[in-house]
Amino acid sequence: MATSKTHIRRYLNLSWQYAILMVVVLIIFVPILLMIWGGMKTRDEFVSFPYQPPNPIRWENYISILATDTFWVMLRNSLIITVGTVVGVVFCASMAAFAFARTQFAGKNFLFNYFTIGLLFPISVAILPEYILLRQLGGLDTYWGVIVPQIAFGLSLNVLILRGFFQAVPGELQDAAYIDGCTTFDFFWRILLPLARPAIAAVSVLAMVTSWNQLFLPLLVLNSEDKWTLPLGTMQFMGQYVSDWALIMAFVTITMIPTILFYFLAERQIVSGLTAGALKG
Repeated sequence: MATSKTHIRRYLNLSWQYAILMVVVLIIFVPILLMIWGGMKTRDEFVSFPYQPPNPIRWENYISILATDTFWVMLRNSLIITVGTVVGVVFCASMAAFAFARTQFAGKNFLFNYFTIGLLFPISVAILPEYILLRQLGGLDTYWGVIVPQIAFGLSLNVLILRGFFQAVPGELQDAAYIDGCTTFDFFWRILLPLARPAIAAVSVLAMVTSWNQLFLPLLVLNSEDKWTLPLGTMQFMGQYVSDWALIMAFVTITMIPTILFYFLAERQIVSGLTAGALKG
């Protein structure tokens, strides 16, 4: 009898958990689904039937966007800035995390706390001194004027994630590598980084999503339209086609595809990297 009650209680607990998860999934995916459907309708259909599936499905909005040179120029700019940011964040954060996790030096705890304090300050807080510094250095209307600040403000969280993962690697492995003749850099490059692929994937996707969706910094730095990114293009597109919400939905849907694909391709490693960083960090 007691066993039966235990099974019933466990079943009820799981039922509540699944019900909550279903609600969360609906909250996240229903707006995305409505946006994809909206891009497959005409303007009048979207206004009259915004919540119904398209019938028939129309691809004209997506085709018209992909047929313009402006979209591909913005896509190229977004890719250049995003790839540069991801490479810079992974490179700098991994080396800093290695120093904090596997080496001993004076002021180590103070410097690590300095990095973690950066979590409290988003990039928009320091936008005025950033603009002044970039103007003095000639970084306005350049790709690196967007990439470098994004790398700097992305270090805090990513160093925290990678440090936790690096600390999880047994110290005996490092000792064995030194006995075999590895230098500190050899251990970092040839042994630690391959083992840290899940954490690297987590850091990469976080940096990619942040950079890909960044609007405020490119809006301030990039003046030439031939250097605009997709978020800036979305803003311009909404202003130009403010009455054609179906076309706007199609444009926003297309801009989401690269980040969604990257996440699904690296989902397993991303979850492993974040879990390891949370347990050890």
